[in-house]
Amino acid sequence: MPGATTPSSYASTTPTKVSAAVLVLGVADGSVRGLDSAKTVRTAVDDAARAIEFTGKAGSTARIPAPKGVTAESILLVGLGDIDAASAGDDAAAANEVLRRAAGAALRALSGASSIAVALPVDSPAAVEAVTVGAALGAYRFTTYRSGDDDRVPGPVTVLGPKGKTYAAAHEAGTIIAAATNAARDLVNTPPLDLYPESFAQLVKDQAKSRKVKVTVLGEKELAAGGYGGLIGVGQGSTRGPRLVKVEYSPKKARRHISFVGKGITFDSGGLSLKPAASMEDMKSDMAGAAAVVEAVFAIADLGLPVRATAWLPLAENMPGSSAQRPSDVLTMRSGKTVEVTNTDAEGRLVLADALTDAGAENPDLLIDVATLTGAQIVALGNRTSGVMGTPAARTTVAERAAVAGEDVWPMPIPEELLSGFDSTAADLKNSGPRPGGMLAAAAFLQEFVADDAEWAHIDIAGPSFNTGSAFGYTPAAATGAAVRTLVEIARDAD
Repeated sequence: MPGATTPSSYASTTPTKVSAAVLVLGVADGSVRGLDSAKTVRTAVDDAARAIEFTGKAGSTARIPAPKGVTAESILLVGLGDIDAASAGDDAAAANEVLRRAAGAALRALSGASSIAVALPVDSPAAVEAVTVGAALGAYRFTTYRSGDDDRVPGPVTVLGPKGKTYAAAHEAGTIIAAATNAARDLVNTPPLDLYPESFAQLVKDQAKSRKVKVTVLGEKELAAGGYGGLIGVGQGSTRGPRLVKVEYSPKKARRHISFVGKGITFDSGGLSLKPAASMEDMKSDMAGAAAVVEAVFAIADLGLPVRATAWLPLAENMPGSSAQRPSDVLTMRSGKTVEVTNTDAEGRLVLADALTDAGAENPDLLIDVATLTGAQIVALGNRTSGVMGTPAARTTVAERAAVAGEDVWPMPIPEELLSGFDSTAADLKNSGPRPGGMLAAAAFLQEFVADDAEWAHIDIAGPSFNTGSAFGYTPAAATGAAVRTLVEIARDAD
């Protein structure tokens, strides 16, 4: 159920001559950037900015009339903050993130604008891509269930930059990456009344029709016959049964295989270990990991990367129905290990364990799972920084590529002593582990379902996947699309 989209194009038109309702210009240290060839206009804009005391604080915006010499009807000034300091460093990723956030803040401020030209200072294809992504993410509006809100959606956006095929290609790549991120947002924002395992699987199949990917869906009978005890156990309390969806992109020239597993709890009541009412309000977002991995694979396919990429989506609705699993039940997992259920609200690790077993059986070069797994992630790292755990090389890869993508991901350990907290007198493991350190403990549990020689990383996106506060930069309220861009960057790096 897609939300509204804003078309994006690329042009090398001089900013002062572009026809648009609004021209977006960046300001840093009280001076407009990107108008070096139009000194008279630049002076007029600088004077207007000083008159309204607009200094260029990061994320700030101000609308002013277009001065003489500018074809656009008006100008939106957007703050670039410390872009000079970022640009002076060795890490270009920091400067690109400044541009990404500024473009996003500008588009969030332009609801209903009929046409927009974004002329931020770009001097590389990576910068063009960053502005393209930021603008498209900032333009996102989820209007599917709202009436009379079409005027909130910004009109077509033109990203301005240098002339050349590499810059145009960078814009095209940015458009694909942003579209995938916004598609993940759409999935997470869709109410659980309409998004449940079967319908989620169907949406994946629908999206796959226009792409060179293969989709396989296992239903309840196949899952039961295949010994997927985690998925069956978690999903049996709902009248809407579980599914396991596999999406494969396998180009002929692929040199590496990357496998992504995404937690897909379409609604998490906690099961019989019922959550408090307030803790359920945002639990439609408990499938954000599944949304991220499938949309990342679609983006990888759309970009035509020579990398084999597979997404595994274990989908279930965790409900307290009369057939729900009970604390003290013992599940036989896909791997053959047994797990005693001591807390039905520790369900995400159960469905992930089954999917990790299948994903690992294909021996991918890199295995990554993405999940809204623990509240402990939010306690440890807050609402904007994901935690990554796993083997050292995989963990480092995720953190480094996340920085390039502009997503905050922090490496964390898996202390070996935490595994003993899952000791059970009735089974090989129990599903609820020690605290404090719940984020790390959950990773220790998942590690038991990953081969010792596998390169594996676990990304906990519990906080960053769903923004319960105010919008900022290119991040809206509600679903954020966390991890999509990082996964795409990982695939690019494997190219």
